[in-house]
Amino acid sequence: MQVKLVSWNVNGIRAVSAKEDWRWFEGQDAQVVALQETKCSPDQLKPELASPAGWASWWASSTVKKGYSGVALFSKLTPLKVETELPDPAYQGEGRIIHAEYEHFHFVNGYFPNGGAEMLDAKGRHQGKFKRLDYKMGFFACFENWCESLRRTKPVVVCGDFNIAHRPIDLARPRQNELNTGFLPEERAFLDRFTSLGYVDTFRLVHGDAPDQYSWWSYRMKAREKNIGWRIDYFFVSEELKDRVADAWIEQDQYGSDHCPVGLALEL
Repeated sequence: MQVKLVSWNVNGIRAVSAKEDWRWFEGQDAQVVALQETKCSPDQLKPELASPAGWASWWASSTVKKGYSGVALFSKLTPLKVETELPDPAYQGEGRIIHAEYEHFHFVNGYFPNGGAEMLDAKGRHQGKFKRLDYKMGFFACFENWCESLRRTKPVVVCGDFNIAHRPIDLARPRQNELNTGFLPEERAFLDRFTSLGYVDTFRLVHGDAPDQYSWWSYRMKAREKNIGWRIDYFFVSEELKDRVADAWIEQDQYGSDHCPVGLALEL
């Protein structure tokens, strides 16, 4: 049996669902659709969007700030259980995690924190520090430990917007971004450690070092038109599923957000 899973940071589901681009969902042949940065709670949506026909749906929404963060999961497979948030209360409340346990694997949909704005001194000079970087790295440490606990019972599939480009090949201008959040040494070190634990970047597994493959582009300076992007949206599988990966892809032609969808097919 082949299972198809797709993930998309929609940068506001109310905005993208009002565009023609949302026909992407109507035409889905995937069994699982994970969305990030939904920026709403389901009670703010029309019922047909919050609970589309033919799908079971779950939402994790921010309780600390309205219109912020948020993830959603739509599934045609029946999970054994669904839960939201990480186990540590320090990293709860922003609606960043949905975990669905299926028969053959744990599925985690995550919208991982951004490092935040750069901090300036009293004279407006750059300090090379970022307001949310400590929170981001703490979130990742908690997430890593939690994934390892899930993995003790069955393999793990993780998707979402990690807000990190792992290697220089994963962004168009690595040298210019070495001091910017999303490509800082400590952020990249997390993905080094995560992959060393046996979590496989499925896109690179299938496509190797294919260049110019990105999933996010700034809205400024015609970045998408010029393909000046970053690959920060991923599907990882724990290595127990490595040989089950049938395909992985990036849907660079899909518009509607500053991100595009990414996908994974597993043979189970």
